[in-house]
Amino acid sequence: MKNEIFPVVIETPKGSTEKYDFDKKAGYYKLSKILPAGMIFPYDFGFIPRTKGQDGDPLDMIVISEFKSFPGCMMDCRLLGAIKAEQGRSGDKLIRNDRYLSIPVYSRNFRKLNAIEEISKSMITELEDFFINYNKAEGKIFKILGTLDRNSAIKQIKFK
Repeated sequence: MKNEIFPVVIETPKGSTEKYDFDKKAGYYKLSKILPAGMIFPYDFGFIPRTKGQDGDPLDMIVISEFKSFPGCMMDCRLLGAIKAEQGRSGDKLIRNDRYLSIPVYSRNFRKLNAIEEISKSMITELEDFFINYNKAEGKIFKILGTLDRNSAIKQIKFK
């Protein structure tokens, strides 16, 4: 496997109005919330197994694709980069919680994408706006700090 290919487990599929989380202790996926009216996940949302972010959860991965998958689907994805961000409740110290961006290795429509710089600015803005508003609805802050190119993002991913 090339160093930019990562396994991703999908928690919430593209187009979903519900958020699912993997309950590690119970060993199954659980409905964790319903999004406000009009909000949907723009792409599959999952995590990189055997990693750990500052929030204690595995690192978050957005899978940009022409199709949607399902909770629990495991796929190999090519990392493009990351949206750097801090997240937390108002008044609390914000913690780093980046959103890594990838495409499935078998994508037909996005297979030519190799780096975050090749993603349209409007798509990046759409993703940033989604996470800002998603967190705002939960009473949280999601502060965008910029982007990371593919090589910088790869260096940040450490497996346990």
